Amino acid sequence: MIWRFLADESAATAIEYSLIAAGIALAIITTVQGLGSKLTSSYTSVQNAMN
Repeated sequence: MIWRFLADESAATAIEYSLIAAGIALAIITTVQGLGSKLTSSYTSVQNAMN
């Protein structure tokens, strides 16, 4: 029974998928933060032009 438990790799697959999902989430968060900064500066420029 112990050997069967050690040979079971189904949990390893779940861990791999969770690591992939975490990497994708990190990439999305980084991209959105960068776009947010650019949008803020764009809106500030438009606001200053209207004043």
